[in-house]
Amino acid sequence: MLIFIWEVKMLSRISKFLLLFFPFLLLVNYSHSADLLVLSEDVPAGLDYDGPSIAIPATQTGVDNLMEPLIYYKTKGINDEGVITHDYSQFEGRLAESWSFDESSLTWTLKLRKNVKGCNGSVFNADDVIYTYERAKSVSGAAPIGWFLASVGSMANFTPAVFGENKDAKKLGNEVTKVDDYTIKIRQSAKNALFLHVLTVFGSYIYDKETMLDNATAKDPYSHEYNDRKNAPSFSAYCLKKWVKDKDFVVTSNNDYYRGKPYFDRVILRKVPQSANRLVILKTGQAQLVERLTPKEFDSLKSVKGIKVAGVFGNENLFIHMNYKSPPFDNPRLRRALAYAMPYQSIIKDAYFNNARSWPGHVQTTYQDYHKPSTAYTEQLGKARSLLAEAGYPNGKGLEEFKDAFKLAYVAEKESFLGPVANLIKTNLSKIGINVLLDPLPQTQYGDRQLVKKDLPFALNDQEKPIAPDAVYAFLLFWVSAEKGGLNNMVNYSNPKVDELYAKALIEGDPAKRTKLAAEMQEIVQNDVAWIPVVEFKTHWAFNDKIKGIKWHPDNAIRWFDLSM
Repeated sequence: MLIFIWEVKMLSRISKFLLLFFPFLLLVNYSHSADLLVLSEDVPAGLDYDGPSIAIPATQTGVDNLMEPLIYYKTKGINDEGVITHDYSQFEGRLAESWSFDESSLTWTLKLRKNVKGCNGSVFNADDVIYTYERAKSVSGAAPIGWFLASVGSMANFTPAVFGENKDAKKLGNEVTKVDDYTIKIRQSAKNALFLHVLTVFGSYIYDKETMLDNATAKDPYSHEYNDRKNAPSFSAYCLKKWVKDKDFVVTSNNDYYRGKPYFDRVILRKVPQSANRLVILKTGQAQLVERLTPKEFDSLKSVKGIKVAGVFGNENLFIHMNYKSPPFDNPRLRRALAYAMPYQSIIKDAYFNNARSWPGHVQTTYQDYHKPSTAYTEQLGKARSLLAEAGYPNGKGLEEFKDAFKLAYVAEKESFLGPVANLIKTNLSKIGINVLLDPLPQTQYGDRQLVKKDLPFALNDQEKPIAPDAVYAFLLFWVSAEKGGLNNMVNYSNPKVDELYAKALIEGDPAKRTKLAAEMQEIVQNDVAWIPVVEFKTHWAFNDKIKGIKWHPDNAIRWFDLSM
C-alpha cells in the first residue's frame, strides 16, 4: 500500500482519513519513465468539435492532443517563468508545408505535407482536407464550429444559407478543391486577415477521412456519434488508448508522427474534481502536472521543493457583465460610475495574490491589434459617486426598485475562485450606496442565461477568451450587434459605428489601416463601458520541476507533445 505524506507532523491524524475518503489517492503506480500523469478538474466529455461538449475545456484538451492543424503559430520566446509563447503574426506549416495567396482570384493554394501517418496507419493527403470541409459545410453537428470558423475566415459559400431549406447550400463546391494528392485550393469571398488565424483553431483541425468513413452510418454519414463518443482520428502526436468518462483519458504516442516521436510514450489525464485534492496528489509525487488550482493554491506551491509553478499572461481575464436590456444598466453614466467603483488593486492583491494585473481595455493586451484606450478606469469612489448622482441616483437612492438587477451572478462551481472577488466588489459598491446581492448559479444555468437567453443583468465572468488571438475576432464574438453577426454578445451591446468599423476591418488588407480601425473600435467600447474590464490574470500550471516545454496556447490547453523531462 502506498502511504502519502502531506504534512509530516499531521501524518498520524490524517492518513486513515485520506485513505477512507479519498481512495483515488491510491493511484496506479505509473512507474514507466516515459509516462506522464496529468490531473485536471475533468476529462473530455466528448471529442467532436462540432459536438455539444466542445465548450468544455477538457474536451478541447482532448481534441488538441488527438488532432492536427494545417498551420500554426511560430514560437516567439520564453517568459521569465519559463513558459514558451507564440508570435501571433507569424505562422508555420503543420499538415500544410507552404501556402500562397492570389489576390486577383481571392484563392489560397496550400501545399500539403507528404509521408504523414495517422494512428490507424492512414496516410494523409488532400482527400482528408476535402472531407473535413465537406463535413463542416454539412452543418450536421450539434454545434457547427467548423462551419463557423470557415465563415469567419470568409471562405466562399460558407454562409448562413447552409441553415436554410436548400440542401445544395450544404454541399461543398469549388470553394475548396483538390488539385492533386498534395495540393488544395481554398477560395474566399473577400480578403480577410483572419483566414490564417482560423486555421490554427481546433475547430479547423483535419480529420482522418478513412477512419471516419469506416465508422459512418446511413443516419450519421459524418460519424458524429463515433467522433463524440469514441475517438477523434487525425494525424497528431498521440492516439487514444482508453477513455473512461468522468475518470481517465489515456493516450499513447504515434511513433510515426511527422514532427518526431513524442517524449512521453503514454499520457494519462485523470479527473480529480477538487483542486485541493489535485494539490495533495502533486505533492506526493504521483502526478507530474496539475491544472486549474486556485490562485491561493498555486501561491502555496511556489516554495515546495521539487515542484515548479509557472504562468503567463495569455488571454484569461475577469470582467463585469452589465446587460443593456436590463435597466438601469442602459444608463451610460451609471455604467461609468460602476467602472470607477471597482476595487481593482484589492482584487489583484487579495483574490489573485498578485498573479493578475490591471486590464486597461476590452481586448486582451497580448492580442494582435490590441490598442490601449485613452479612457482608463481606476478606483475613484468620489468620481463614481458624482457619476451616480448625474445618472439620477444620488448615493444610490432610487436603485432599490432595481433590486433584482443588482444580483451579481457568477458560476457556483467557481466559488473558491470568484467568491472572494464577488465579496470585494459587493463591499466597494456599498460605499457608493449600491446594495449588491451575490447570486452564485450552477454552471449550466449560468451558461444558458448568458449565452442562450442573454438575460443575465449583472454578472462576474472569467471564462470568455477568443481562441483566435486577434482584436477584430474578439469584436465579432462580443461587441458586434447580434443582427450584424455578433455571436456571443451577452450584454446586448449595440453601436452602429462599431458595426461599421468591424465590417471594414474584417476585409481590410492593409495591416496599418486594419490596426487603425481596430484601435478606433476599442476606443468606442471602452468609452461606452460595453463591459467593465477588471483584471487580466495568469494562466498557471504546477508540475514536477524536471518537466520542460510548458507552452501557452490560446485555448489554454497544454499540448503533451511539447513536454519532456
